Amino acid sequence: MEGLVMAAQLLLGLSLLVGLHELGHLVAAKLFGMRVEQYYIGFPPKIFGFRYGETEYNLGAIPLGGFVKISGMVDESLDTEKLSEEPKEWEFRAKPAWQRLIVMMGGIIVNVVTGIIIFILLTHQYGESYIPKEEVLEHGIVAYELGEEIGLQTGDKIIEVNGQDYRGFSDLVGPEVFLSEKGSYTVERNGERIQIDIPSGFLDKLSDKEAASNFIEPRFPYEVVEVVKGSNAEAAGLQAGDKIVSVNGEPVTYFDELQYMLKQNVNKEVSLEVLRKSSGQAESELREPISLTASVAEDGTLGFRTKQLLDFGFKEYTFAQAIPKGTQEAFNVVWVNIKAIGKIFSGEVSASKSLSGPIGIAQIFGGTWEWYRFWRITGLLSMVLAFMNFLPIPALDGGHVAFLTYEIVSGRKPSDKFLEGAQKVGMVLLLSLMTFAIFNDIFKVFF
Repeated sequence: MEGLVMAAQLLLGLSLLVGLHELGHLVAAKLFGMRVEQYYIGFPPKIFGFRYGETEYNLGAIPLGGFVKISGMVDESLDTEKLSEEPKEWEFRAKPAWQRLIVMMGGIIVNVVTGIIIFILLTHQYGESYIPKEEVLEHGIVAYELGEEIGLQTGDKIIEVNGQDYRGFSDLVGPEVFLSEKGSYTVERNGERIQIDIPSGFLDKLSDKEAASNFIEPRFPYEVVEVVKGSNAEAAGLQAGDKIVSVNGEPVTYFDELQYMLKQNVNKEVSLEVLRKSSGQAESELREPISLTASVAEDGTLGFRTKQLLDFGFKEYTFAQAIPKGTQEAFNVVWVNIKAIGKIFSGEVSASKSLSGPIGIAQIFGGTWEWYRFWRITGLLSMVLAFMNFLPIPALDGGHVAFLTYEIVSGRKPSDKFLEGAQKVGMVLLLSLMTFAIFNDIFKVFF
């Protein structure tokens, strides 16, 4: 079922973005009197379609892109049969270079606008929830294997990241941290200020499966929020609202400490000291200490769910405030992609770990349908699609933009033969990249 949800979100998200992208080309072309023969979401074979005016609108069976076919344009269809004839007034090639440039930029512009609108609306509707720096400084972090590898330790209190102040925990693990030239954490450890440098290429390790959860997390005090029916916790008498403050006489304040103690006592009985509040008792009032005995399961658990006792920060945004904030978030996606591509070309980041095809994108959407997550990823993909299409690669919009810019600046138009050859080269590059991404996805999933 999770696979179906992933696929459905992928198809809906890509169909919306590709449909809007190609609509940008179509509207611009028609605005300048060009004839648009076909509008496709997906690639042939055609599932269904209809004709309206001079244009045939189609839905293709291969949902990995789309296109518009504009008369007199050398595009991915490579239909050059009529290029030897004199251009008709409604053809792409008959129009001034500046009009053709706007047509080729139409899809990119629409994707940028779509991404910005999505981020603005999400910011306005949902606001921003975060773990403030004050909480990180009070409780510290939990350092897992990858965190310990670069020198972080559980209990460290991170003061600065990359030599700068920060607002919340998410700022400590964002891609900007690891894409910086000289990334570092400044931490307070046992009253001493220490700088932990992030090694070059560390982002490569974070690209592996489940690596993000193997780096660092905020350290948090907790209480029991739910006891699993039939579990060892229920048999021991643990209740929702309890706080476990010691295991076998060892004080426990944070959840990671409890996990460590339980894993040291797998398949054994442990004595627990629990603070329990009476019915109707306020959170601030003293709790009653209770002693319990519990059996630790083979996986090092008792069978209950926890609630983090952290003071989360939340900021609401008016629509006017959401406009600059959402716009900044949208363009930050582009900036991160620019820096990431630079790292790939410099060899600091592996392309196989960084590039994702349809399967990888579907996994990013996840196996549960959450509208906030869906729209946020769709907004991100819209900005990525705009950026990738702007790259000066033949067969992409950016390739056409590069040739048209050359024509405007030099006053000389590249020959149709040259454009046809460039289109073929671009198609080979794109198909090779798409094949690599798909097989890379398969390899990451099954190996």
